[in-house]
Amino acid sequence: MKKAWIIWLASTLLLAAALHVAFMFAYPYILMNAAMDRLSANGERENVWTHAPRMTETARLIVRPSPDLAYSSCVYDLSDGPVQISVQPWGDYMSLSLFGANTDNYFTLNDRRMPESGAIVILRTADQAITDEQRAAAFEVVDSPSARGIALVRRLAPSPERFAEAEAARVQEECRALNAE
Repeated sequence: MKKAWIIWLASTLLLAAALHVAFMFAYPYILMNAAMDRLSANGERENVWTHAPRMTETARLIVRPSPDLAYSSCVYDLSDGPVQISVQPWGDYMSLSLFGANTDNYFTLNDRRMPESGAIVILRTADQAITDEQRAAAFEVVDSPSARGIALVRRLAPSPERFAEAEAARVQEECRALNAE
């Protein structure tokens, strides 16, 4: 009786530990897939920038948005080839952050590293080739750890006037598949 109880307890603990590890591994992917579906209108808007309106206390597309920032997001899909991301320069704080399918932030370009003319970032998987011409035009070529993810641009725009300037900058930006030329 005692031996059966010990085996049952050990089996239960082992199963609980295995389920915990599986959940901790899967949860970031589940969370990111939900975010990508929401931001891309269930895949209808991939490899294109989506510009969020000015944040208010009722705007909640992302977790805890700052009302002082102008947000743009692009759900990228590299399954058909590399994606080109272009960002315009900004005279204040700004950042381009790339997130993999597991929520990891694997690349960031901020205003301190941003060239005065803006930047072109080519995003690809490790096995995707780009031309010498594409490489020469890019500020940086980044290997994505996953075929899908999110690019997020944040710009400091604390006033309606600065937000209007951010709008003018972000409509000039691109997030597009390179093979769509």
